[in-house]
Amino acid sequence: MPTTEEQLPSPLAADLQDILRCLSCGATLESDQAEGFVCPGCKRAYSKVNGIARFVDAQHYAASFGFQWHRYQKTQLDHDEVRESDRQFRMKTALRPEELKGKLVLDVGCGMGRFAEVATRWGARVVGIDLSAAAEVAAKNLADVIYSVGVLHHTPDCEAAVKALAKYLKPGGTLAVWLYSGYNKWYRFSDFWRRFTHKMKPQTLHGILKVAVPVFYNLNQGLRRVPLVGPPVAGAIHHVFPVNRQKEPEARMLDTFDWYSPKYQSKHTYEQVFRWYEDMGMEDMHIGEFSIAVRGRKPAKRA
Repeated sequence: MPTTEEQLPSPLAADLQDILRCLSCGATLESDQAEGFVCPGCKRAYSKVNGIARFVDAQHYAASFGFQWHRYQKTQLDHDEVRESDRQFRMKTALRPEELKGKLVLDVGCGMGRFAEVATRWGARVVGIDLSAAAEVAAKNLADVIYSVGVLHHTPDCEAAVKALAKYLKPGGTLAVWLYSGYNKWYRFSDFWRRFTHKMKPQTLHGILKVAVPVFYNLNQGLRRVPLVGPPVAGAIHHVFPVNRQKEPEARMLDTFDWYSPKYQSKHTYEQVFRWYEDMGMEDMHIGEFSIAVRGRKPAKRA
């Protein structure tokens, strides 16, 4: 959240310097006041832009996400009348407020901060990072809890991205991930179209979808009111040209853009993800309410 003059500095901000590590040599970074951070060992500098330390190329392979989170900064944030992000967070991580309160939590792929806001509201001290390569910025054996919701399937190698997180957990810490499901094949045509749409400039794709999403959504709603033939025709059109069907127009547009803009978008099964967790030596594994949601615990240190 933006810091105002009335707000006090976060307790996490004061000790963030102890958490961060140089990407080149692994040394603890030193604050360079308003400029960012500098490594005392290899002298590599990390600039701070709009109050956020930058450790990797901001565009990298995730340029479309930068566009969408600036365009829809507040669309998914909870407020007094809506607690959808809170509900989704519980379903996709199987975490509860009492498990995060007072804990140091790493949000891998924080985007515009949708779930970081929930975890913070629950009393956690949250460090949010974006792009999987940025995980190397954190000290090892650091976090009580690491979660990643709807992010790692957008990396070139989802398995490697998940497994890379274990070393940042404290012994006894919890790792929770939510990934796209490979069980339902509704997404086949969106995968086909994305071969072309991910190459578009985000602004161009967004402009096309601003027209296409309302057209296909309203067509779907209208056809479903036609007796007998309407519903199957609506289903066939949606199968070939999928758009999100949430009632709220901005959320519908955001999620549809998220389907068609990424370069990478893999789908997975519980069997796969449990095997990854077993490879990492995780124990006490559970599934969440909304597939594919898996959490597990890093074994505590042996006495």
